[in-house]
Amino acid sequence: MAFKFPKATTPQEVAAKLINGEKLYLLDVRETDEWTYGHVEGAKHIPLGQLSERLHELDPSKETIVICRSGNRSGLACELLSEKGFNVVNMTGGLNAWIDKLV
Repeated sequence: MAFKFPKATTPQEVAAKLINGEKLYLLDVRETDEWTYGHVEGAKHIPLGQLSERLHELDPSKETIVICRSGNRSGLACELLSEKGFNVVNMTGGLNAWIDKLV
């Protein structure tokens, strides 16, 4: 995989949309221990290693913003999902650059 995905956004843009009340479809692909430590409220959690087997849990008709710690794993997830026909956006910088609260 060579990080080929059509769209990207920043943590600041995502946080601003959530603060403004926009309903976003968020997918967190970090490992379970990372998720437990803190995640964006409302995000769906599917670790990257389980993504191929759990595609049925996602809605390909919705734009999905994919999140990880730094933006690398989410980039891989975006490439995989894009190849399967999903409308995905990579959150570059990941939660390392997150500016809002985590739950």
